Amino acid sequence: MRSQATITALALVSSASAFWRMPCRSQTGVGRLDPIMDSGEVSDHVHTIHGGNGFGFEADFDSLTAPGSCTSCEVTQDHSAYWTPTMHFMYSNGTSVMVQQIGGMLAYYLYYLDDVKAFPEGFQMVAGNKNTRNFTGPFPDTELSSWPTDPSDQFFLQQRALGFNCLNYKKDPEASLYRHQFPTKDYMDDNCADGLRLELAFPSCSNGSTDSLDHKSHMKYPSLVKEGNCPEGYDVHHPFLFYETIWATNAFAGEDGEFMLSMGDPTGTGYHGDFIMGWESEDFLQNALDTCQNESGDIQDCPLFDIQGDDVAANCTFSMPSVLDQDDVKSPRSGLPVAIPVQNGPGPATQYPVAGRESVPTSSIPSTTASASFSLPTLSYTRAEPHETSTALGGIVVNKVSIASTKTTLPPAAKFAPSSVPTPSSSESQYVAPSSITEAPSATGPEPDILATSYMTNGNTVVELVIQEVDVTVTATPSAAAKHRRHAYKHGHAAGRF
Repeated sequence: MRSQATITALALVSSASAFWRMPCRSQTGVGRLDPIMDSGEVSDHVHTIHGGNGFGFEADFDSLTAPGSCTSCEVTQDHSAYWTPTMHFMYSNGTSVMVQQIGGMLAYYLYYLDDVKAFPEGFQMVAGNKNTRNFTGPFPDTELSSWPTDPSDQFFLQQRALGFNCLNYKKDPEASLYRHQFPTKDYMDDNCADGLRLELAFPSCSNGSTDSLDHKSHMKYPSLVKEGNCPEGYDVHHPFLFYETIWATNAFAGEDGEFMLSMGDPTGTGYHGDFIMGWESEDFLQNALDTCQNESGDIQDCPLFDIQGDDVAANCTFSMPSVLDQDDVKSPRSGLPVAIPVQNGPGPATQYPVAGRESVPTSSIPSTTASASFSLPTLSYTRAEPHETSTALGGIVVNKVSIASTKTTLPPAAKFAPSSVPTPSSSESQYVAPSSITEAPSATGPEPDILATSYMTNGNTVVELVIQEVDVTVTATPSAAAKHRRHAYKHGHAAGRF
């Protein structure tokens, strides 16, 4: 059966000589771990982690590449660790749930600078600043020609290395790194029908070190974030590493509340990410950078890469430390996991006690407030075939995405008020957990009719969009936000976006 929607990007990237995109469609885990910034102890906020299963409180190159280890990425030789904060939705009564991530992570390796060198063994870096709560520039950005040619203002570049892409596959796509803070909730409800894509660009100018005291100073951005002039003393050029993750913010359309990142950031400006080099070896990665320069960006076009199926990759997870057993970071709970204050800014966020560390007993961790019948929405997808997306910067490859539910009536026991949140009065709305979500049923009967075919352009890219009709029964309990039409999609980066 044909896809319900097919999007094919036809143009190649003009400014990057070569690249590849690394799909990591499965998570190795979700939890309060950050072996770079919080080595050896519980992190102060939740991350979603992809890549090698040698991850933990003290993960490094050796643990990630240890014999017998695996990876949740598609290339078996890449056991690198890729992680970013999770996104949560906080209802007006103080109850939060983790927003569903769609399609895993896509990590781009792009060649914008000349003489690109592999990340060395032992290399690690951080992009972004978790404490930032204010974007200080204009929207949209001024033309690149007006940017300083001297990359001395790294904060200016760091802020512009974040992107929050409003997804609506019926409209022309937004450019990557277009906006640098969350759109408002109302804007997302009205315009981001297919969710929000979070984007993060890492610096690619290096001083030749594998790390630094703050885990950032050994790396700097070039003058235009992805290309341009490197600062003096940063003459080693690494690949331009770029993360994409999609979050199903559309599942909360019409709900009263706000989105925020796991460190209590409702602005998005504190978005950040971490990377530990975990390729088979520095020599292997260098060989791949020198050899695999097909403009398609498909990892299947590189003869050096061994490709594994999504089902195999999905079985690769790391062992969660026992101290985090009670965290319950996904389910409805009072406040953010775990006991994290919301800090709106515009001033920088300040440090807070971290539950589970020696100075803060684990018993201070709030227990989950959900009833046993509660289940988060499960958004399933199947991957698209490589030949269908073998164009430059094809984006996270998702062929079918569905949200479906059996027709059930929510029992009274499913209603709850968090113990640490005042119980609503009779005139207030009480949070009602949605019904259990199950995987969408398989389509049967004749193929759906094509409803529309349209073309849209962005820069040098022409995108063909074919929409077909598929009927899926969805139960909306308690609100219309739970009602979704099953849809399938693939999206492509436009040439102007990189």
